[in-house]
Amino acid sequence: MEEFEIKFLEIDVPLLEKKLLSIGAKKAGEYEYKRVLLDYPDWRLDKKHAWVRLRTDGTLTTLSYKERIGIKSRNADIPDDGMKEIEVEVEDYNKTFELFREMGFVIKREQGNRRVRYTKGTAVFDIDFWPQIPPYLEIEGNSLEEAYASAQELGFDPKKGLVCSAKQVYRKYGFEEDDYSSMTFAGFIKR
Repeated sequence: MEEFEIKFLEIDVPLLEKKLLSIGAKKAGEYEYKRVLLDYPDWRLDKKHAWVRLRTDGTLTTLSYKERIGIKSRNADIPDDGMKEIEVEVEDYNKTFELFREMGFVIKREQGNRRVRYTKGTAVFDIDFWPQIPPYLEIEGNSLEEAYASAQELGFDPKKGLVCSAKQVYRKYGFEEDDYSSMTFAGFIKR
């Protein structure tokens, strides 16, 4: 599966929520995520801009394989060509984490973020709050064209949107995620 997403940085959250309601979007929920990114000890997934993510909001727990597409170098800026993702639901965060540790995976990074989600049709509008950076909007659709059309409906210029990962957003604000073993609202821990 490929994700079709576009991000808009440094949004005015109250204004955006009013706009979302005015176009008929419905609030789907608020989530507080805890996640761990995993890799082999030789960082072979990282070398191909990929990772395994175990994430929970306390109710739903998912396990994903994610890989950035179209990145040509370690320090590639944005945009890239998007994200390949394979995701399944798992029953237990802690047991799944133990399973991967027993298989020899290591923690690449622990992270936390908050999200407010709105939906309209098949479009998903996520207002993301990550530690130490301004909130941003991520619009996901069944195609990049749908994500662009949804952005335009909100008054955003799709050409000013970014097709990128949270890691690439952090880089724009001077944080190199790979320098940290933990990035949560409680604080950042350097490797």
